[in-house]
Amino acid sequence: MTNYQVEILPGPLLSLGEGPHWDIASQSLYYVCLLSGSLHRYAFKDNRTYSANIPGITHVSFIIPVKGKSEEFVIGSRTRLILVKWDGLSTSASELRTLCALGEADAQQQFNDGKVNPQGQLYAGTMLSDSAANPSGMGTGKLYRFDAGSDGSEGGTLSELINGVHISNGLTWCKATNKFYYIDSFAFDIKEYDTDGRGNLSDNGRVLIKIKSDEAATEFMADGMTSDVDGNLYVALFAGSKVLKINPITATVEQEIQLPVAQLTSVAFGGPNLDLLFVTSAAKELTGPQAENAGAVFKITGLGVKGKPMNEIEL
Repeated sequence: MTNYQVEILPGPLLSLGEGPHWDIASQSLYYVCLLSGSLHRYAFKDNRTYSANIPGITHVSFIIPVKGKSEEFVIGSRTRLILVKWDGLSTSASELRTLCALGEADAQQQFNDGKVNPQGQLYAGTMLSDSAANPSGMGTGKLYRFDAGSDGSEGGTLSELINGVHISNGLTWCKATNKFYYIDSFAFDIKEYDTDGRGNLSDNGRVLIKIKSDEAATEFMADGMTSDVDGNLYVALFAGSKVLKINPITATVEQEIQLPVAQLTSVAFGGPNLDLLFVTSAAKELTGPQAENAGAVFKITGLGVKGKPMNEIEL
């Protein structure tokens, strides 16, 4: 197995780092802090991280560039998908408008992980809000597809793809298998789905692999996910201190990539050759020795694989 090296990127330690997205045009890694609502950009050439806040927004779960608009991004913020503007340098970004919002029936949900499919459509899932008064709402999350308005400027629609979700998390598309892969963290598995050309899921999915057996104690859970050009899946384990490399053809774990912090949240390939694996992490609720470097973003080199270009949202 290929030797690999783990480095810490310059930048703030975050209570809950999330949503890494490698932008080829700017050679930057964009990511967020979910619990503070801050936006971050690691500039590869400068080896420097720039950070910004959006006035009035304290919760951001992902950030995705808008195709053809170098300073515009779509973020998930509680019950809304929002279009924002940021030059990647300033300490403040601005909200342009709400693209869509969850309905009243889902008022206690919040957006979690989100990613764009090869057709330029945003898939974004929900989970029970951390501020929800009724914890029995667990298992009422959903996975949606967002389609922009036909005029390309205003509005858009949310189409429900999956329901009965506890924590909607990792998602990726694999050209090698022609499948969509999805993680509901509290299902402790990875499921695969067939999709059609319109971005619909054309079946009810099947379990590709169990992250843990049903009898095992709950020690960690699958969080964010990506895939390489060969179709292998890379899954961040929250409270697991490692990223799993999974072969979807054989449904087996081929490698365990160890990191020096426990709460890994998401993964993305990037770098000039797309051969670096970036991993976000969280520091929330950790104290003492466990908190050392928690909340950092890690760069892994030497894996001997390449990722795919990430997709931008089309508005």
